[in-house]
Amino acid sequence: MNLGEASMSLGRILNALVGLGLSETDSRVYIAIAVRGPMTAKTLVKEMRINKQQLYPILKKLRNKKIINVTETRPSVISALPFEEVLEILINHKIEKSKEIIGNKKELLSCWKAVNWSNGK
Repeated sequence: MNLGEASMSLGRILNALVGLGLSETDSRVYIAIAVRGPMTAKTLVKEMRINKQQLYPILKKLRNKKIINVTETRPSVISALPFEEVLEILINHKIEKSKEIIGNKKELLSCWKAVNWSNGK
């Protein structure tokens, strides 16, 4: 794979992760950890050129979504779940959200009909 193809593939992966609910920055952090392997937050800050104040909330979100692991040792070591597992987790989350919305459809339609849409007439 040449550099152009790799860049296009990375773009597709990034777009897929964003489409599945991660922010672009969250996606980039996940990709960096997944590609480079386990590392400390200090190393990640250097490699990604972001500050710690930006990184720690992102790590917390990714950890809460269960797509990264952070050791309890000092310094903490951050590792990413395999991409295939991450896709499953994020897709399943989207499916559950969709089911929730579908389950609330009748209530939403009732709310819609209950609103007075006469525009002041």
